Amino acid sequence: MNKLIERVCGLLAAIALFAIMALTFFDVGGRKLLSNSITGSLELTELLMVVVIFAALPLVSLRGEHVVFDSLDHYLPEAVRKVQRALMQLICGVVLLALGWLMWQTGGQYLETGETTAQLLILKAPFIYGMAVLCALAGLIHLGMALRPASDTDTGEGVTL
Repeated sequence: MNKLIERVCGLLAAIALFAIMALTFFDVGGRKLLSNSITGSLELTELLMVVVIFAALPLVSLRGEHVVFDSLDHYLPEAVRKVQRALMQLICGVVLLALGWLMWQTGGQYLETGETTAQLLILKAPFIYGMAVLCALAGLIHLGMALRPASDTDTGEGVTL
């Protein structure tokens, strides 16, 4: 299952990031060479950034690469660190699931009202639903990590403060 999540979310983030790069290249080129930029390029970039950020969220959670403040951890007994780790994973999981649920509700409201972007009139609901699903997926990953025993590989390669 981890491989599937890594492939799907990684591919989604990579395609969106490449699309941002190509859009920016052609937009700047058109603006400089033809004095005409791509209509709605800012809106498209914003929507693609949503895809990059939320597709990366489950990957960061899966790899344990969130920013961690652990400068006091070496003063704590191992048993306390295990409880702390499980509790933090549990809190992150519940918060992400709740956030996913709220986003799903917002997506439904946007769909009912037909909320679109200002210039290109792209429906926002599919993006909000995607954000909800990816946020909930990250929440489930954290809940799964809270239930499994701690190991030396839990810290990932994320930034440690």
